[in-house]
Amino acid sequence: MAVGVAGLEAAPRTASKQELDALRARLEALEQEIAGSEESRAEVSDQLRDSERAISQANRKLHELAARRSEVKRKLVELAAQASRAEAGIAQQQEALARALRHQYLHDGAAPLHLLLAEEDPNRIARDLHYLTYIARARARAIGELRDSLAALEKITGETRIRADELALIERNQSEERRTLVRERANRQQVLASVSEQIGRQRKEFATLKRDEERLTRLLERLAREIERAQPARPKGPALANRSVPQSGDPDGEFARMKGRLKLPVVGELGSRFGGPRSDRGFSSKGVFIRAKAGQEVRAVAAGRVVFADWLRGFGNLMIVDHGDGYMSLYGNNEALYRRVGDEVRGGDAVAAVGASGGNEETGLYFELRYQGKPFDPLSWSVLN
Repeated sequence: MAVGVAGLEAAPRTASKQELDALRARLEALEQEIAGSEESRAEVSDQLRDSERAISQANRKLHELAARRSEVKRKLVELAAQASRAEAGIAQQQEALARALRHQYLHDGAAPLHLLLAEEDPNRIARDLHYLTYIARARARAIGELRDSLAALEKITGETRIRADELALIERNQSEERRTLVRERANRQQVLASVSEQIGRQRKEFATLKRDEERLTRLLERLAREIERAQPARPKGPALANRSVPQSGDPDGEFARMKGRLKLPVVGELGSRFGGPRSDRGFSSKGVFIRAKAGQEVRAVAAGRVVFADWLRGFGNLMIVDHGDGYMSLYGNNEALYRRVGDEVRGGDAVAAVGASGGNEETGLYFELRYQGKPFDPLSWSVLN
């Protein structure tokens, strides 16, 4: 069964820079605290953590550099067009000035002093003097415009040189990041080859899956508290444990109105469904797994803010997006996370790249939707239904 990409466009909620900075600082501190506590309870899959984090960071830098490279190249094209227009304008101005100078040369005998000394009709002298004044002003104006155009062209040329140097630096950085990526992928393959059997066995154990789920639940609860703390003016809702899966009559927030219209984050084959078994002992899945090609872009299902972007045991490189009104979307097992904590995203924005991090046996995306911390079936909200 093939599933589609997200494409809903919506503007993220606005907040002051001070509020965003405070929220980002709290969430980053929470990430570091979680990482520290995870190290004290290491499991076999954790041997992949450092290399998978490094792969994600290298990919994110490459993604950012590619976006910047495209922007610089677009600006260079724009500057080239500006330079072409400026050069055409300068050619016209030079031609106009040349005509004025030729006219003055051909009528040099009609200089103001010569006209005044000549024994001619005073009315004609006045007319000729007025005409010469007009010519002189036009010549001065043409010279001034030409000078301005030359200065503008020099500025364009300077900016073009700066952009070209920036492009060269970006391309050098891209080469370095590609080498880093190749090295880190090789490191991961070596580690995975030595522990793959143990990881596969652990991922099927009920106790391991239960710890993974409890770990994620605790993370979401703490994220919810931090988000609430960053928005003191908003009324506090009931405790997470007391809220149920959202139904059609639940609060009419932005995300709630998207029920039935959400597109899933990647195109791929549905590998497991919500509520399906995750082990031989009946542990049920809280999300869906979509098989997809490594490196394929993972897109945000709706507008929101990134509240977690790091490696988490059992979920690999995990991104969590807060959509407001108690709704969150979770994207796990990624090879790369393109966005950072605190970043605002729109529906359809690329936020990650498909992978098999966290010791997952298949390449694809693990995807969840949660309301007030409670998971619910993403397919029940998607356009597939």
